[in-house]
Amino acid sequence: MEKQSFDPWVWGKNTNSAQAVEVTNVKGTLYCSGQVAIDENGMPSSEDMRSQLIQTIKNLEKLISESGYESKNIVRLNVYTTSVNDFFNTCMDVYVPFLKTNGIEQATTLLEIKGLFATLTVELEATVVK
Repeated sequence: MEKQSFDPWVWGKNTNSAQAVEVTNVKGTLYCSGQVAIDENGMPSSEDMRSQLIQTIKNLEKLISESGYESKNIVRLNVYTTSVNDFFNTCMDVYVPFLKTNGIEQATTLLEIKGLFATLTVELEATVVK
């Protein structure tokens, strides 16, 4: 698998994402359903957004790993949240290190939505290649 990102604007270098990602010679593609802060018993978290994001990332990493893929090969990562302001104010110290630690340079979309299941406030949906 070969991956190349594109970002024609200087400001894009500060967004923790890429405007486009090209992938060639792919052996497989994993389309992950949105992952949230639900524990192994199926119970949704009622903790704050930052705590939920930590659990959501753990759930996403587990799903990717157990599917035989690697988080470093995430090429698209969509973030759904009940508050973009809360996400930026309380979660960037979790989100950005997750991307940097795994060397992820992904195309991304951040959407504020009216609500998620139960008490959930953040969801991550990924596409991963190998």
